[in-house]
Amino acid sequence: MEERWSTEDILSLAPDPASGKAAGKLSGPSPWSEQGSGQGVLWGLCKGSGSTPYRTAVELGTPAYRCSCPSRKFPCKHALGLLLLWSAGPEAVADDAEPPGWVAEWIDARREAAEQKTARREAGAAEADPAAARRRAERRSARVAAGAGELRLRLADGVRRGLADRPSADGWEEVAARMVDAQAPGLATRVRALAETPQEALLEEYAMLHLLAGAYGRIDTLPAPLAATVRTRVGFTADSAELLAGPTVRDRWHVLGSRDTADDRLTTRRLWLRGAKTGRSAVLLAFGRPGQAPDLALPTGRALEAELAFHPGARPLRAVLGTRYGTPEPAPAEAPAGLSPEEAMAEYGEAVADDPWLDAWPTVLTGVVPVLGPEGWQLTDGRSALRVRRGSVPEAALWRLAAASAGHPVTLFGECGHAGFAPVTAWTESARPIGVTQ
Repeated sequence: MEERWSTEDILSLAPDPASGKAAGKLSGPSPWSEQGSGQGVLWGLCKGSGSTPYRTAVELGTPAYRCSCPSRKFPCKHALGLLLLWSAGPEAVADDAEPPGWVAEWIDARREAAEQKTARREAGAAEADPAAARRRAERRSARVAAGAGELRLRLADGVRRGLADRPSADGWEEVAARMVDAQAPGLATRVRALAETPQEALLEEYAMLHLLAGAYGRIDTLPAPLAATVRTRVGFTADSAELLAGPTVRDRWHVLGSRDTADDRLTTRRLWLRGAKTGRSAVLLAFGRPGQAPDLALPTGRALEAELAFHPGARPLRAVLGTRYGTPEPAPAEAPAGLSPEEAMAEYGEAVADDPWLDAWPTVLTGVVPVLGPEGWQLTDGRSALRVRRGSVPEAALWRLAAASAGHPVTLFGECGHAGFAPVTAWTESARPIGVTQ
């Protein structure tokens, strides 16, 4: 029998506060019919505005969602409402039921798609020509080196002309297009960001980009971990299958928080984890096309026994989820151990020493109070303080955090960097995680 999640676990999956609020209205039995759970799946029919009820299902292990409603949010309010109903107990949603045909077809289709993906990956690996792959890698490396050299010249020319005479957005887009042609998408992304960089920070961004382009120009002379970092920053990617075939780290990973960002092309989900035995931090990335949810979703506050494979680098953080040993379970009731603001900045400083292009590092702050001062919001323990990074969360979310704190110290997880602290999850005296909504 699947252990039922708490309300906090479920609402941590909501894409925004409006979805969580709407789900609360669907958490009672009246809108639902034919609901049940079994074989790791939860399902039900939800009465909507039309004559045909919405078919809603949740695969609990991943978790993954399916709903026939037209919503572009994932999970939608119906999936969240069904989870809330299920969390009330077996009197609301029966256990050990047999999935109806439409649910079984969905699960079978997911399983078949996963098997086909694995087969294609294995077939591609078997058919790969090592010599041809080496030639392709050499050609790309030469193109990237040429693009990086051109970028260094453009940046140097910009400094000689004077920063007041900065290119227009179209001008930066032209440079970014050149980097795309050179197969250096990481450089292209950083170039596009220059169009939005405030004038007072432009020289700093020029310098960091010039350093990155120059580092790639002599990548063969760099230590292997730093060379891997430079390659990643420039835009080279690692194959997940290859990473999982190498060393992995097995631990009981505590889900500290998650956050989705979306644009017209892609929804990106970031999940931050911490190992209970190793103490290592990790971030998992999952992507979804417009109108589709990212494949990976783990409720904040849960723990998962699993193997992770880390991308190489001077300060490994991004990881790939490998073998799971069971489903997500409740994490320890107490809030995670953390650092003071002063210690958090020192830890970030150590990380930047390894990776100069690192904007932020995942950190847990303990015993801090959110306060609003003349220069904006700060997080203080009475001895040191960190400013909240401007724009990292809406002003209303910070007021809700202050209300939850009520002047008492809280534990906060987020990202600590040179621009301040971006809060993601809070633990108050109840020791239940609260999402600091973006």
